[in-house]
Amino acid sequence: MNRHLANAILLLVGAIWGMGFVAQSTAMEAIEPVFFTGIRFLAAALSVLPLAIWESRRARSMAAVPRSASKPFAAYAMLGTFLFAALATQQIGLVTTSVTNSGFLTGLYVVMVPLLAVILLRQIPHIIIWPAALCTLLGIYLLSGGDITALSRGDYWTIMCAFLWACHVVLLSRVLKAAAGMVQPFTLACTQFFVCAAWGIGIGVLIETIRWADILAAAPEILFAGVASGGLAFTLQAYAQQFTTAPQAAIFMSTEALFAALFGALFLSERIGAMGLIGCALIFSAMLMVELVPMITGKSKTAKP
Repeated sequence: MNRHLANAILLLVGAIWGMGFVAQSTAMEAIEPVFFTGIRFLAAALSVLPLAIWESRRARSMAAVPRSASKPFAAYAMLGTFLFAALATQQIGLVTTSVTNSGFLTGLYVVMVPLLAVILLRQIPHIIIWPAALCTLLGIYLLSGGDITALSRGDYWTIMCAFLWACHVVLLSRVLKAAAGMVQPFTLACTQFFVCAAWGIGIGVLIETIRWADILAAAPEILFAGVASGGLAFTLQAYAQQFTTAPQAAIFMSTEALFAALFGALFLSERIGAMGLIGCALIFSAMLMVELVPMITGKSKTAKP
């Protein structure tokens, strides 16, 4: 797969997450955040499990994937832990902050990813990544209404979410690179989903009030957030990110905010104002920068110090 197709798949991931953001928000009316994160990813893990079993059997029959490259379960478990921490802090933040603030502050990871890639992976991204990341962040700000209120407790949780999500994106790139193109994406996704589910359900049972009636009330949100936003989107991310860089992946996946606004306009009769439209244009411009500038300059690969 070439980089352009991989980025297109990550754009689809952003669209799925954009649709799922409403489900994540409305679920908080019926169920508490940590347990919701756990039960959501239990649904995601079960939806991917048959594919992971098929993938594992196929790899054994072909004897094409070395065990050390295909199943670094310790690394997959670490990914699941970061995934749980990022999404649980986002859900906790949604309880006490506005959707506007949450959408913008989560988008901070777009700037954090290239910084972490330099620090942790020693990858120097193409120079266009920096203005594109800032352009994306400004676009998300305008799309959120251009009015971020004073920071609340929920906002601080959301900033923590942005940092943890940036760590997940960079760590995933490192795991994929170590696998040398021989990763099994369904196995990776299924493993991290089960780990995420174990953390969420385990901690949720200890610190939150769990009622069967609440689970039933939130069942549609759990299924959509689990199967679509979780099982499908995160598996696509694990597959496509093998063929692009972490900073580029962050920019394309950040279109979650853009698609959330678009789907809100289509399905919830919400309207995007003039600033929001400018924000959409800025995010789209950032994607064009990331795709076209490296191709024009002939420097599509990441430089290494």
